[in-house]
Amino acid sequence: MSTVRRVGVLTGGGDAPGLNAVLRAVVRACTVGHGVTVVGISDGFTGLVEMRARELDLDDVSGLLVRGGTILGTTNRGNPFRYAFRRPDGVEEIVDASDTAKKNVEKLGLDCLIVIGGDGSLSIGERFWRELGVPVVGVPKTIDNDLFATDYTFGFATAVQSATTALDCLHTTAESHHRVMLLEVMGRQAGWIALHAGLAGGGDVVLIPEIPFRFEPLIAKFRARERRGRPFSLVVVAEGAAPAGGAQVFAGEDAVTGWKRLGGCSYAIAREIEARGGYEVRATVLGHIQRGGSPVPSDRILATRFGIEAARLAVGGCFGSMVAISGDEIVAVPLADAIGRLKRVDPQSQLVRAARAIGVVFGDEDVEQAASSEG
Repeated sequence: MSTVRRVGVLTGGGDAPGLNAVLRAVVRACTVGHGVTVVGISDGFTGLVEMRARELDLDDVSGLLVRGGTILGTTNRGNPFRYAFRRPDGVEEIVDASDTAKKNVEKLGLDCLIVIGGDGSLSIGERFWRELGVPVVGVPKTIDNDLFATDYTFGFATAVQSATTALDCLHTTAESHHRVMLLEVMGRQAGWIALHAGLAGGGDVVLIPEIPFRFEPLIAKFRARERRGRPFSLVVVAEGAAPAGGAQVFAGEDAVTGWKRLGGCSYAIAREIEARGGYEVRATVLGHIQRGGSPVPSDRILATRFGIEAARLAVGGCFGSMVAISGDEIVAVPLADAIGRLKRVDPQSQLVRAARAIGVVFGDEDVEQAASSEG
């Protein structure tokens, strides 16, 4: 007989399509399947420090399967171990509020905390378990698909769908105006979204962080397409892509966390292509459109399966673990094994080789190879 009677749940980090589907599954599985009460904590770990929480019932999660975002709110600024506290005089200082968070877990009567988040949130959750003794179960969440120890994360398929739809739109205007069109997608230090969208959307060039590129192969690809009567090209650019010997482009720095935000490299790449090749080039940064909207069916299903398994692990006392998908099976992995390292695209992977086999150029080829990619 399980001793777990009350389970807390929070969502941290950037939003991802499927967050609400996980919450729905956790509440339904806990309530209907295990007779356990679920307490939703608002705005991630910030809400835990500031004691903002409420019980969730079946009515609260009705209709959430198709809704993007998260009804609990989310933030990537609420690290209890480095908490931004504003003093009465208005001065902000960084304090360790983890003890306050732990005491609030106890005040809420929580027997386990389900943390739905990316590497940052899950790393905090792992410290809660390892250092504070707070029972934690993790659920991996990121559109970037770069979390270790799971084949896929929910939100990724929806982000790829958004990027592919954008490529479909750009294809027609590129063809009409004989332009080189660049689409910049998210992904941070991993090129999963760019690679998958490039394959699904018929990209001619895919630039990812894992493969530093040179401009000569790109121009050779465009020239070869012109000779074949295709005077336009589609280029998918991951936000973390950079030329060989060059630096990544950052859009700015978060005022609170100090984290540098990648973004905008496609504009610099577009200018260089114009200068070197004389092409008319346009760049589109897809941005947060990739995070929003209703999750695609595969993300709804994966999020639901994650939520059900997280509830089972919590009620079963399998703390310090994270749900993951391996093949087609939902499994539990040690939370410590899933954090602190990113899953990145292997340049020698079958997926990259498949893209090259159909003529996709990554910018690391020699000029002859790039030109011959068009036959």
